[in-house]
Amino acid sequence: MKNKVLTILYIISVAVLILTVSIGLPIYIRPFYYLQIKALGLEEYSGYTLSQIITAYDSVLNYLTLPFTKFSVGELPYSNDGYLHFKDCKALFMLNFYGLVISLAVTVLLSTLNKKVKISLITFKGFTPAFYSAIIALIIPLTLGTIAVINFNVAFTLFHTILFPGKTNWYFNPCYDPIILLLPEEFFMACGIFIAVSMLTICGTIIARNIVKKAREKK
Repeated sequence: MKNKVLTILYIISVAVLILTVSIGLPIYIRPFYYLQIKALGLEEYSGYTLSQIITAYDSVLNYLTLPFTKFSVGELPYSNDGYLHFKDCKALFMLNFYGLVISLAVTVLLSTLNKKVKISLITFKGFTPAFYSAIIALIIPLTLGTIAVINFNVAFTLFHTILFPGKTNWYFNPCYDPIILLLPEEFFMACGIFIAVSMLTICGTIIARNIVKKAREKK
């Protein structure tokens, strides 16, 4: 039995899974940051040692990604505004994590049911639901990527304005929150590129496989 509602749910869950996995990669793969410490000259730029930088970054990431973890930036000082901003960030990090887990569970469940023929996900014009998930997921990196290429500072500001409406505590003063010296714009740009490339790779693979499969079926 074909089910339109479950097909739509599947499309949404796969799109969310692609987004959350791509966003999660630079977060959970910590060596991605470690490799940039010397490349960006963070020791010279910040005045902190390699050990202090890694400890500060790991402490912040532990707070952002693990529930019931107290805020810490290692040996570095921090202001109340700095703490409040990271508290806002933690909510977004946890939202991404829960979105990943839930979308993965829904995708696996519906895929399993579809294979066992208890339900039948609908194909449209010869393409699977995942094809349309990939198309939807591509809209975000293409839109943000276009803005970032034109002006990264504008994209960076727009990103924070959308995610932290009405707040300005994401403007860090390195005198009070030196952690910002360890997280320069170049690092966030690298994260954006990592996320965009991951999404393009995943979406491109899904789209390409669908196109090839459809072409073979026509023969």
